[in-house]
Amino acid sequence: MFTSTGSSGLYKAPLSKSLLLIPSALSLLLTLLLPHCQKFFVYDLHAVKNDYQIWRLICGRIICLDLKDAFCSGLLIYNFRIFERRYGSRKFASFLLGSWVLSALFDFILVEAVQCLLGVSVASNLPSGFLAPVFALFVPFHCSIPRVQVAQILGPLSITNKTLIYILGLQLFTSGSYIWIVAMSGLISGMCYDRKVLQVHQVLCIPGRMAQFFSWALEPIFSSSEPTSEARVGMGATVDIQRQQRMEQLDRQLMLSQFAQVRRQRQQQGGMINWNRLFPPLRQRRNINYQDGPRSEQRPSPPLEVSEEQVARLMEMGFSRGDALEALRASNNDLNVATNFLLQH
Repeated sequence: MFTSTGSSGLYKAPLSKSLLLIPSALSLLLTLLLPHCQKFFVYDLHAVKNDYQIWRLICGRIICLDLKDAFCSGLLIYNFRIFERRYGSRKFASFLLGSWVLSALFDFILVEAVQCLLGVSVASNLPSGFLAPVFALFVPFHCSIPRVQVAQILGPLSITNKTLIYILGLQLFTSGSYIWIVAMSGLISGMCYDRKVLQVHQVLCIPGRMAQFFSWALEPIFSSSEPTSEARVGMGATVDIQRQQRMEQLDRQLMLSQFAQVRRQRQQQGGMINWNRLFPPLRQRRNINYQDGPRSEQRPSPPLEVSEEQVARLMEMGFSRGDALEALRASNNDLNVATNFLLQH
């Protein structure tokens, strides 16, 4: 359900795994066992401004005191783990750090703007937790992940591979009275960091030595093994549909295994990998009759034309035009398959 943006599991995403486990465990601990300690993790802007309790900017913006917010933010972090696989843990951590710091500044600005311009008094306590960076991740999610239609409902309305993620974000956005302030500050900080406004990405970043230390100390603890289990076939499908789905899964597994064998030789050989030579079954599989009986005759087909719009979407994600062209040809112009494959490698 929530795996449309990459393969299942937390493979190559140790930072995402730590953000899922540690804050969630601390939220449960404070809620169930140590409720008297929750006062130290309240995000109180008035206390920060008037009493100079600067420590609340750290403690109040790490642990969720509402289990519903902790659950929704955990699901979103799990889906956004694809950015850690794409950018690497250091760049992903730098984005989270930058949006986390910038959002604290925008929280003050938005609260003061609402009080001065609209004359509305805002409660001193804003929702606690690691929420602003989660909302900030919607900026690269909207800009870099291609939109692939999954189903069509009610005429112009359609369900895409990103619909459920937006619905989950909307659920988190409406979970409290003043969480919209945290959400807006997170989105603004995400846009500033993603667009490199005032070169904030160079100032608010993880130093190389610190990244190496945490990689040495924490990555062995939070690393996950590569998933090897086969994806489940949809329940309620007929035998023919199940057989076709399994054959498509075998095609994808073959594509991954063959590419892994030759990827290490790519730099030595030079040029691009000949995807057409490696993965011919993926093109021919759609023409095979999976029902019982003789197979239809195969006729040679002309070279597959690739949509320039799909190539542009892949290039916006940072892939070269050559890799995008070959991935789309090998996947029979299936943008979802090509995107997931390139992101995983």
